[in-house]
Amino acid sequence: MTTSIPGFTQQRIAVADGVALNVAVGGSGAPVVLLHGFPQTHAMWRHVAVDLAADHTVVCPDLRGYGASDKPAETGTSTYSKRTMAADVVAAARALGHERFALAGHDRGALVAVRAGLDHPGTITHLAALDILPNPDTWEVLRGTTAAVAFHLYLMAQPPGLPEVLIAASADAFFGHFLDVWTRDTGAIPDDVRAGYLQACREAVPSIVADYRASAGIDLEHDLADRRAGRRLGMPVSVLQQHWGPELSADAAGRWRAWAPDLQHATVSCGHFMAEESPAEVVKALRDLLAR
Repeated sequence: MTTSIPGFTQQRIAVADGVALNVAVGGSGAPVVLLHGFPQTHAMWRHVAVDLAADHTVVCPDLRGYGASDKPAETGTSTYSKRTMAADVVAAARALGHERFALAGHDRGALVAVRAGLDHPGTITHLAALDILPNPDTWEVLRGTTAAVAFHLYLMAQPPGLPEVLIAASADAFFGHFLDVWTRDTGAIPDDVRAGYLQACREAVPSIVADYRASAGIDLEHDLADRRAGRRLGMPVSVLQQHWGPELSADAAGRWRAWAPDLQHATVSCGHFMAEESPAEVVKALRDLLAR
């Protein structure tokens, strides 16, 4: 079965009881796993993945709750915890024969990648995070009127019920808002790709909300426990971020270095969807990371 990434094939991989991920795979060589963000699917990597596949095996899953992957009902705080989602990714890679692999994530996928690096340090050889801060740092820097840019974090942190109803009632407008305001190059997400993202999100409102709810709850508990215990990312780490303004971006590199001593941090000039807006810059950063 073909996928939205040219030259890649698509398969379903069981990763937990009753949960399978939709995974696109291409290329050959040392494995690299790429995790998408919100409000997207694995298709966001279509440019980057093709380049890396020239000399790597590239694995692009839809995260649990997104795209064509399974969307289990939220039966407790662990259903969409990043710990659970990271375990999904490790299980999918192992099913493909990869006991150790490099891992890059954007947005939500970057949160999953960081958790994988903390929980599975012997499995993740290199780690890249695109356009996030570590989860506890995000909640710490959002304050006052500057927090308005992240209104969706607060909306989806609410108890089950209201967020799902509000978002489902205007799903295309809600998810389309972020595709519009977070993009500087309006041509970077073509109409057919945008339509695919919106359809995928429209069909996944409860699981997307559960993913975000976890970040304000169980994920934060896990992260703060790790910080108190002094757990760090021991592998080489690269971070690409936009400049979010003086308040939100203050000492972003320092905040990351507290979690990742072996860090390369860079600010990019494109919008949030950098793998689509500036794929060459992302590819270079990933190739530099893999060479470390």
